[in-house]
Amino acid sequence: MLRAILLAMRPKTLPAAIVPVWAGCVLAWKLQGSWSMPLAVFTLVGALCIQIATNFFNDAIDAAKGADTAARLGPKRVTASGLMSRRAVMGWGGGFLLGALACGVPLYQAAGWPILGIGVVSMYLAYGYTGGPFPLAYRGMGELFVLLFFGFVAVAGTVYVQTGEWRREALLLGAQIGCLSAVLVSINNLRDRVEDAGTGKRTLAVRFGPKFARFLIWAEIKLPIALGLLWLVLGLPWFFAASLPLLTLGLRVTWGALFMDEGPEMNRLLAMSAAQLVLFAALFHVAAVLG
Repeated sequence: MLRAILLAMRPKTLPAAIVPVWAGCVLAWKLQGSWSMPLAVFTLVGALCIQIATNFFNDAIDAAKGADTAARLGPKRVTASGLMSRRAVMGWGGGFLLGALACGVPLYQAAGWPILGIGVVSMYLAYGYTGGPFPLAYRGMGELFVLLFFGFVAVAGTVYVQTGEWRREALLLGAQIGCLSAVLVSINNLRDRVEDAGTGKRTLAVRFGPKFARFLIWAEIKLPIALGLLWLVLGLPWFFAASLPLLTLGLRVTWGALFMDEGPEMNRLLAMSAAQLVLFAALFHVAAVLG
């Protein structure tokens, strides 16, 4: 049972929830010279709870819609494989949403109604990503969702909780992190393109084909590099150093995305993309300290 729960949590996807809060707290500290550890912990745990709830709901809903078939090339899904019942998986998803709600109380007390708005929308989309009347993942909006909520919203929201201000620096950082997080979705959709096309999941890779999907991954890695030049304009030149993994590991990911055959081999690209995201945050942290 524990193994199934851990599998449904999808630990390899969690950097997408950790990195925006981590980097956002670092940016807040750099901008105002201080930060709140308790608020950072509540923000991080809340973000993780929403991410994990999304993964549980995705597992159960995809199985119900027949999107996870025997032809699946990615990691095993617990509902489709029979490791857990759909009811149990949905229940665990709901439990993690309650955890996110609990974390949101002190954040609301500290930062007010904007956090309430962000929290309500984020908690709904944990289910609405694959469920509800307009499931984003089935309408080719997965990358846009990640760019907005794991980029702009997560980073700017974290900085707002810490500083009480909406900062343009947070929007720049959110754009970089959002693009790098969207790489994970794009590689996943390229790998599963044939299966998704057969089950009615209209991702961008299905809608526009493999050439577009490969170019999109290339763009999602190259754009953060170009955006990094704006740190020079904002008077924070050290932060451009965070782009270094995109010039090294990012080259390997883009090469694989452009030329690798669709299939399970792309799971290695997913792992490298997650590592790229973490390395970006780590170098951003180092740059903040040294700069």
